Amino acid sequence: MISSNNQNIDVDELELATISTRLKSFIIDDILITVIAIFILWDKIAIANGDFMIIIAVINEAAWQIIALKFLYHAFFIWYYGATVGKIIAKIKVINYDDYGRISFLNSVIRSASRILSEMFFYVGFIVAYLNDARQTFHDKTGRTLVVNV
Repeated sequence: MISSNNQNIDVDELELATISTRLKSFIIDDILITVIAIFILWDKIAIANGDFMIIIAVINEAAWQIIALKFLYHAFFIWYYGATVGKIIAKIKVINYDDYGRISFLNSVIRSASRILSEMFFYVGFIVAYLNDARQTFHDKTGRTLVVNV
């Protein structure tokens, strides 16, 4: 039993989250962020009257805002709750690699920024999870985190 950040964690009870569970949480989070982005951009999307090219142009115009939304969403939820909405539903959480406790705000920000980079470069950073025993993605490695079952 390790006591870390006012949490008692039984290291023997820790179980790494599976790739499929992490994928499930990823999909839930992306759907949620997409719904929020559509809600924010609805006035511009509604004007398009179903014209797909105009909708794509609206989304491209708002790309930096959507990236900022993803960054803030992941940074805040991982830091404050140890999990995003998708991870909560999938019953997994993010913990500190070094002491198995709650991750710091700085590590959460680094992890979130690295996650954005992984997405921008064809999700290569996610594939890294298949190449190591700890199932750490690029953003887990840079943020010094592990993803475990709750």
